[in-house]
Amino acid sequence: MENKIIKPLKKINQRAWQRMLSGRKLDILSPSPFDIEIEDIALGLSRVSRWNGQTTGKYPYSVAQHSILVEELFNIEYPELDKKWNLAALLHDAPEYVIGDLITPFKYALNNSYRFVEDNLIKAIYLRFGLPALLPRDIESKIKKIDKSLAWFEAVDIAGYNEKEASKIIKKPNLNSKRQIIIAKSANDIQKKFLKRFQEII
Repeated sequence: MENKIIKPLKKINQRAWQRMLSGRKLDILSPSPFDIEIEDIALGLSRVSRWNGQTTGKYPYSVAQHSILVEELFNIEYPELDKKWNLAALLHDAPEYVIGDLITPFKYALNNSYRFVEDNLIKAIYLRFGLPALLPRDIESKIKKIDKSLAWFEAVDIAGYNEKEASKIIKKPNLNSKRQIIIAKSANDIQKKFLKRFQEII
């Protein structure tokens, strides 16, 4: 079968929005902060699996659980920071309630073409909840440090890697905090915990 090159449309006539369970219709290409609800984010992220579902345990390991753990570590590592940045840490992967969690090899295959959609979504999400559309660079780098550190722990705890294998793809973390072994929990429990932590921060 002959390979066909798909060219981008000059004008997008197709539907570019998704209806959320809250009733909001979120335009994926031009998202409005007014169409974003934390309940939709918590529900979506609690049902999106990290590591493409290739994890151990009774339940899939969700992006919502990852986000909760990132915020917990962020809070321990940087207790002196304004708590609004804890909210940024909790919401750092929030666009994935719309676009899902793309594993790193697939992101490379896409040549970062998904970034436009992801960047617009995170800006709208941050604005919706009183954060700047663009985080200060030092805050963003701190969140990324925790995010990558947690990914290493996930690789070892639930994704089947030994420490040597994990360290080949992710730098082994050097954090101050002690931690518990990661065990994936049910989507319903994580959804409630995500919302509870959100309310505590704000």
